[in-house]
Amino acid sequence: MFDLSTRDVKYLPGVGPQRAALLNKELNIYSLRDLLYYFPYKYVDRSRLYYIHEIDGNMPYIQLRGRILSFETFGEGRQRRLVGHFTDGTGVVDLVWFQGLKYITGKYKANEEYIVFGKPTVFNGRINVAHPDIDPAQELTLSTMGLQPYYNTTEKMKRTSLNSHALEKLMKNLFQVLQKETFEETLSPSLIATHQLMPLTDALYNIHFPQNPELLRKAQYRLKFEELFYVQLNILRYTKERRNKFRGLVFEHVGEIFNTFYAHHLPFQLTGAQKRVIKEMRRDMGSGRQMNRLLQGDVGSGKTLVALMTMLIALDNGFQACMMAPTEILATQHYETIRHFLEGMPVRVELLTGNVKGKRRETILRDLLTGDVHILIGTHAVIEDTVNFSSLGLVVIDEQHRFGVAQRAKLWGKNTCPPHVLVMTATPIPRTLAMTLYGDLDVSVIDELPPGRKPIQTIHQFDNRRKSMYEFIRKQIQEGRQVYIVYPLIQESEKMDIKNLEEGYMHICEEFPEYKVSKVHGKMKPAEKEEEMQRFLANETQIMVATTVIEVGVNVPNASVMVIENAERFGLSQLHQLRGRVGRGADQSYCILVTGYKLSEETRKRIEIMVQTNDGFEIAEADLKLRGPGDLEGTQQSGVAFDLKIADIAKDGQLLQYVRGIAERLLEDDPEGVKPENRIVWQQLKELRKKNVNWSVIS
Repeated sequence: MFDLSTRDVKYLPGVGPQRAALLNKELNIYSLRDLLYYFPYKYVDRSRLYYIHEIDGNMPYIQLRGRILSFETFGEGRQRRLVGHFTDGTGVVDLVWFQGLKYITGKYKANEEYIVFGKPTVFNGRINVAHPDIDPAQELTLSTMGLQPYYNTTEKMKRTSLNSHALEKLMKNLFQVLQKETFEETLSPSLIATHQLMPLTDALYNIHFPQNPELLRKAQYRLKFEELFYVQLNILRYTKERRNKFRGLVFEHVGEIFNTFYAHHLPFQLTGAQKRVIKEMRRDMGSGRQMNRLLQGDVGSGKTLVALMTMLIALDNGFQACMMAPTEILATQHYETIRHFLEGMPVRVELLTGNVKGKRRETILRDLLTGDVHILIGTHAVIEDTVNFSSLGLVVIDEQHRFGVAQRAKLWGKNTCPPHVLVMTATPIPRTLAMTLYGDLDVSVIDELPPGRKPIQTIHQFDNRRKSMYEFIRKQIQEGRQVYIVYPLIQESEKMDIKNLEEGYMHICEEFPEYKVSKVHGKMKPAEKEEEMQRFLANETQIMVATTVIEVGVNVPNASVMVIENAERFGLSQLHQLRGRVGRGADQSYCILVTGYKLSEETRKRIEIMVQTNDGFEIAEADLKLRGPGDLEGTQQSGVAFDLKIADIAKDGQLLQYVRGIAERLLEDDPEGVKPENRIVWQQLKELRKKNVNWSVIS
């Protein structure tokens, strides 16, 4: 069989150079294999015909058989539209096109019989079907059509008539070319037999052109199983290789520094969850293997204190520790907090950021090499080549998704034996996603808040009832508190009728002339942003108007109100992260979610969940189900190091755990990948790692 990945898609009948260029640019489809693995996102039953007198504007999709009586053109310029009056003898519907008008009138003729398929709506009292699929009646045999696939396309593709229907035709052409081919299996015969999986050839045909729902289900299961199996096998094998390659530093004892801190300097009693995760880390660091642990905990759950106590264990064993944070303000905050915790103890803590220059920097770099600096806290500056340690034993990375793998690897190289690694995140990650994003990390969870913290009260407010909200804000400021007001955009968008930050800032200044207002957004220079945040931290400004740049950052215990404008535009996890900016002091804090009246069902659910619970893990699970993994950390697929073409981490969590078990057993049974029965599996994993460069960066 010829290799599909080396066959250019432009040579497929119906494609050609122009369409190929569009497929390359819009969908990353370059080869026949890319096209074959571009799966439909839904299927519609095309076996039934309706009569026009049966249909109304509320039906999802309809299929009609009849003829076009005539065409009419209305409007000018962008408003121009083509209307085809279509009848089946029981009534008339209007077929409407807003693009490709010349193409339509050239292709379809009046009084010829067609089968029309599309979504009906009502306009001016008449039923319309916009941009329908049209096929000559004699070319379609309804009994063999089964379920019609629907493919995601872009606006640019649709403008050139390369819509879902056109992709479906290309897919049919592809199977015409491949009709005598059998695809080489990508799973071993034993896996296929044991788990009753559909053969690959059948699965690929039925994922595009299923004859019935049962065949579709089997095809989807086979392809999802394979995709998740190789993702997990890759992660597990990588983890095993790394553990074999890197022996860990052995921290044999907990000594004087840790015990003195625990007995005399603890600011408050540890929660049960904090004690549990410290024990887990002690066990890792004493085991002789490198610790590689993810510490999850909501904002304010006490992760910094846990990280400090873990660093003190490194110090007790004669090693230095280092903490890296994504922003200067967060690094400075950690530095101040840790220095405050260690006041009066013989532990030297230093801060290294881009702003630390000259003699101060030289002194820190020199004293790191002699071992006189025990704990270094900083930004990306700590991974520079000029920064070297006497004996780095532990690396703590805060908000890990802000750092690339290469940046973390640089920290590993700061010692001949790689240091222990503790990764912290305030983004609660559901178990199924953690297994995929951080499959090579052991996971610890702090699921209790420190004593004295009050749960944040969340309120849903419609945007036409601002008077009472502004009165409430004024009252809070009069009591000495501070307020965040967050907007989703910086500049006005033509497409979205939503409040933007610039307008919002002016409005708040006018509404609260007696108070000082800060403004922070992502397009500001770092120094300007830093200055505004510091002014707010020092209570020189009482209100901070911002975009989501404050999602990870400044800790202002005095801020007790978080107002989120157009809350419907944010994902659940992002709303939760923003809410976590308040509730950091002993005072009651509030989060006000401002939305319009018209909300979709999904948005309404998101807002209800936020009002009902402060539990980050509950929220993350709900977000995963509602939105998928894409935006859990604020950026599209920011942590996903591979492309999932068919599996959905949110919906296929059970299958993910099932295949992980299978991958674990295979790795135990054949750790070196030498057994003949597993040859196909190891060969396929090797191929996947070659084709998708991202696979090799899971770490």
